[in-house]
Amino acid sequence: MATLKDIEVAAAINILTAFAFFVAFAILRLQPVNDRVYFPKWYLKGLRSSPLNSGALVGKFVNLDFRSYVRFLNWMPAALKMPEPELIDHAGLDSAVYLRIYLVGLKIFVPITFLAFAIMVPVNWTNGTLEHSNLTYSDIDKLSISNIPIGSDRFWTHLVMAYAFSFWACYVLKKEYAIVALMRLHFLASEQRRPDQFTVLVRNVPPDPDESVDELVEHFFLVNHEHYLTHQIATERDKIINNPKSIMPAAFVSFKTRWAAAVCAQTQQSRNPTTWLTEWAPEPRDVYWANLAIPYVSLSIRRLIVAVAFFFLTFFFMIPIAFVQSLANIEGIEKALPFLKPIIEIKVIKSFIQGFLPGIALKIFLIFLPTILMLMSKFEGFISISSLERRSATRYYIFQFINVFLGSIITGTAFQQLDNFIHQSANEIPRTVGVSIPMKATFFITYIMVDGWAGIAGEILRLKPLIIYHLKNFFLVKTEKDREEAMDPGTLGFNTGEPQIQLYFLLGLVYAVVTPVLLPFIIVFFGLAYVVYRHQIINVYNQEYESGAAFWPDVHGRIIVALIVSQLLLMGLLSTKQAAQSTPLLIALPVLTVWFHRFCKGRYEPAFVRYPLQEAMMKDTLERTREPNLNLKGFFQNAYMHPVFKGGDDSDSDTASGDGDQEPELVPTKRNSQRNTPLPTKHSGSVSSLPEAVQEHAQLL
Repeated sequence: MATLKDIEVAAAINILTAFAFFVAFAILRLQPVNDRVYFPKWYLKGLRSSPLNSGALVGKFVNLDFRSYVRFLNWMPAALKMPEPELIDHAGLDSAVYLRIYLVGLKIFVPITFLAFAIMVPVNWTNGTLEHSNLTYSDIDKLSISNIPIGSDRFWTHLVMAYAFSFWACYVLKKEYAIVALMRLHFLASEQRRPDQFTVLVRNVPPDPDESVDELVEHFFLVNHEHYLTHQIATERDKIINNPKSIMPAAFVSFKTRWAAAVCAQTQQSRNPTTWLTEWAPEPRDVYWANLAIPYVSLSIRRLIVAVAFFFLTFFFMIPIAFVQSLANIEGIEKALPFLKPIIEIKVIKSFIQGFLPGIALKIFLIFLPTILMLMSKFEGFISISSLERRSATRYYIFQFINVFLGSIITGTAFQQLDNFIHQSANEIPRTVGVSIPMKATFFITYIMVDGWAGIAGEILRLKPLIIYHLKNFFLVKTEKDREEAMDPGTLGFNTGEPQIQLYFLLGLVYAVVTPVLLPFIIVFFGLAYVVYRHQIINVYNQEYESGAAFWPDVHGRIIVALIVSQLLLMGLLSTKQAAQSTPLLIALPVLTVWFHRFCKGRYEPAFVRYPLQEAMMKDTLERTREPNLNLKGFFQNAYMHPVFKGGDDSDSDTASGDGDQEPELVPTKRNSQRNTPLPTKHSGSVSSLPEAVQEHAQLL
């Protein structure tokens, strides 16, 4: 068990490490030779030129202005200067809203920390329970709920604070949900014209023996949607036209108006709910092309396989984690390497092992997990990069909750934990976990310092991209274009960053009432991460896609889960303290929290999954007024062309028939069974109807 001295040593190590990273970054970013590594965003926008092209020979590679080194931390205030509206224009709504997750952390935990240290810490500290017991404890434990005697009336303080903390967290979450929803609607209403605003993705196009996929898609939408304009992923290039097997049963169908696209994307297209599946098309950069042709039935099978694989990954991964963490402590090392015992018992080394090594061991062991989870998401069949990252983030969060949080609290392997949970009643689980929580506070403090302090500081240094860039620059770069391609700006990495943030929300909410001394470490993380990632978003990262902050409901939902978990575990912990009078009153808290979540889900989530027809109509009307002669077909010409075809001449890739401005009286079709009618064949499964006069006219033909 780490003592207060061990925590001090770990804090000193991590603070010095973080400071060293910041100093190294401040020096390296000033060197002209590193300019493309630390400011790639401005190069991509064409707003920054290379300093290597001007000045003296030495000055091209080394910054000789020694006054600039004095202001080595001026990047911090500079990162905070850009207003949020300008940041959205510069980096997109996804990046701006991602930063707001850190702000939510600060808004929740700063007031909670002041309240906890003003009320909770004195209540816990002014007891002699641990001093008069035979238990092994540290000074940190004296600040926790463990120092309250069994059956004490002081547990009423913890009950009241649990309600206060929960209500404050819910208030912040509601305000933020409303703000982000408004930001999203404003962004969708004010942004410039984009192909995905007019386009839906159609999947599971049913086979038809009389028509190709291209002809079938065109025929279906001309009949059923009067605002249909064109479609594209169907007959690109001669090799696709001459090889029907290369055509995917999917299409990007574009409409003349946003209103028509919204109606199509949000309605069922045929009687068979497994065919002609429509959804909003991702923006062209966001499309994950490899998954477009996966059949509907195959998707269900793939997701079942991945669910089973993830279950075994989660519980088997705990075995090596437990092994590594068992070695990363005094007892484990002395048992494995007994000859090191005299060295290990030296105070400084002992403090280093107990206060620093367990956190860094866990951090290193989780390096390869995001790649595995992303491969699983790709196998599942999601058709956009954003949805791949969101699903991967969900699994990463579940994994961390089970293996990092629960796995670190409860001893033994994950299968032993699972066996214990299966063979005990549901109301015993919070007690089992809750009683172990105070004892693990010191471990999580060391983990926060390693991952949330030094780790965040290491992010801004960009050591790996720096080395790779210079290696490419030395061996591969021959032209200016080669130099541009050698630069890797990177992205936010939502699939890894957001679950990591959620772990801090979980730890902060769980320990706010139990061991409040952990809260300042959480606040340092949120504040430091906000400044660092704001700098990176402004100067470095270049997002692959723009989803319009579609991830926010996931963020909100996971914080709610953390809040409910903290309430249940506190209930279990108090039940072991014989706080019979106060514990039952906690039952209402998770019920109220679930109700709050359902309220927010109904009130705000539709803005993230639907596009209001009123907004679409307003924007269409305004656009027609401003640009009455707009040629939308030309705008969509190559918007959703597969990347493999983007290199050549696109003049023959227009897949729509007609000029897009006039509707044919009858829909031409090649079907042998019902010529010139939109009625279904036994293979197509598509059902539609025409006015009787048109059908009679078709029969006369």
